[in-house]
Amino acid sequence: MDATEKRIGVHLGTAGGCWTAVERAVEAGANTFQIFSSSPRTWRAAPVKPEDAATMRSLRAEHGVSPLVIHASYLINLCSQTESVRANATTAFRGEVERALAWGAEFLVLHPGSWKGLTRDEGLLLAARGIERAVDGLDLTAGGLRVLVENTAGAEFSLGGSLEQVAELVERLQACVPVGVCLDTCHLHVKGYDIVSDDGWMATAKLIEETVGFDAVKVWHCNDAKAAMGSKLDRHEHIGEGTVGAAAFRRLLRDARFAHAAFVAETPVDTPGDEARNVSALRALAAG
Repeated sequence: MDATEKRIGVHLGTAGGCWTAVERAVEAGANTFQIFSSSPRTWRAAPVKPEDAATMRSLRAEHGVSPLVIHASYLINLCSQTESVRANATTAFRGEVERALAWGAEFLVLHPGSWKGLTRDEGLLLAARGIERAVDGLDLTAGGLRVLVENTAGAEFSLGGSLEQVAELVERLQACVPVGVCLDTCHLHVKGYDIVSDDGWMATAKLIEETVGFDAVKVWHCNDAKAAMGSKLDRHEHIGEGTVGAAAFRRLLRDARFAHAAFVAETPVDTPGDEARNVSALRALAAG
């Protein structure tokens, strides 16, 4: 697969309607993209209008833009110690699934939440139960939707900070929902996984294989980092301008074990055109 065929994109805004992100993706030189299906900072969301969903599907088909990745709201905490928070999170996640199905998304990325006040095992169990309840009665398989568990930056009590935790949650969910993994380069780096040096990448890739497995990784969030490796500070930087560096992205993008994956930047938008600039940087690194 050459750099033009590889699925490379960026997280985009949805002003004017979610379907407008397809046009923004094309303008940025992307052939895949990620959006929020509603405001990531509020619980309530309007249902998807059938005519808007039809426009989204038509534009994606016209421009060959795929997959569509939706990132679930940051408010969702399925492993909270507070029952009311978990109930709201379950309802909110069901809404995310319903909208993702309506938009025709292939992937829905989720941060499982924080288990503060509980044990890690209790948090894992609550997250799995919450997702199972949220998808009850919904046919994700027919809609072609897969839930992707994302690794986190390793903050204390954050579920999914280690690859082992991501693998445990995926294993628990396999019986009730199509599930896979989204790996974030910044999160891996600041958690303490070495993806920068050649030897470090070999060791990290081996651990990915032994925990979640290469095939399960459907999306990579390609984010450089402002903070040092092991700092646990989730601060994204433009591709090639942070502590991860261009060489690490070149190695990842050209790794045949992830040829099936989509690569989506969640980089800052400091000036107009930054989305296109980061997509271009990833394409150049994928090419050589």
